[in-house]
Amino acid sequence: MTGLLITLEGIEGSGKSTQASLLHKALKTRQIPVCLTREPGGSPIAERIRELILHSGDEPLAPGGELLLFLAARAQNVAQTIRPALGRGEVVICDRFTDATLAYQGGGRTIPETFLTSLNDWATGGLKPARTYLLDIAVAEGLERAKHRLGARPDRFDRESQAFFEAVRARYLELARREPERIVVLRGTDPETSLAHQIETDVQRILSGWTPKVQR
Repeated sequence: MTGLLITLEGIEGSGKSTQASLLHKALKTRQIPVCLTREPGGSPIAERIRELILHSGDEPLAPGGELLLFLAARAQNVAQTIRPALGRGEVVICDRFTDATLAYQGGGRTIPETFLTSLNDWATGGLKPARTYLLDIAVAEGLERAKHRLGARPDRFDRESQAFFEAVRARYLELARREPERIVVLRGTDPETSLAHQIETDVQRILSGWTPKVQR
C-alpha cells in the first residue's frame, strides 16, 4: 500500500476547510508525513483555474464550462500533487474531491451522475478516497456562516440560491447513504474542537492498521 487519501466535503460554511487544516496540523505534530491540498487548486495551474471558476468576472460561466474547468483543475491536482504525495507514502488531505462534483454539478446543476462519474474517473485515473468526512449543516446556517468568513472574497457560488444549496446538500447525504463505509457524516454545528477530535480519532484508527510504502 502507498499513501492514504482522506477528503473533506460539505456545503459553504460547513467548516470543512478548518477541519482539513486542523487534521493536517495534528498529523504533522505526530510526525506523520502529510500533504494538504484543495479543490479546485492544489498546483500552480490548478490554482489559476480556481481563480477562473470562482471569480470569472461579468461573463456568465456555463454549467458545461464550469464542469470542465473543475475537472481540469482536478486532473492537475492529482497529477502534480496528490499522486506524487501518495507515492511518497504520505497521508493526503484534500479539501473537496470527486464527491463535490457529484453534489454540486450533479445535485445543483442537474448534470447526469453517470456522466459525472465517468469524467471523475478519467480525471483522477480511478483514484478513490480511503475516507471522506462530510460535515453536514443546514443550508441557511451554512450560508450565514459563509457570509462572515474572515478575509474571504465573495465568489460565484456565494451568489447561488438557497434552493441550489439544498439540492447540493441532499445529494451529499444521498452519496453518504450509498457509501456508509467510506463517507462519515458529522454534524457541522458541533464545536470545532469536538469535530477535530472525532476526525482525528477515526484517522488514528485507520492509521493503526496502515503501513506506508514508498513507490520506487
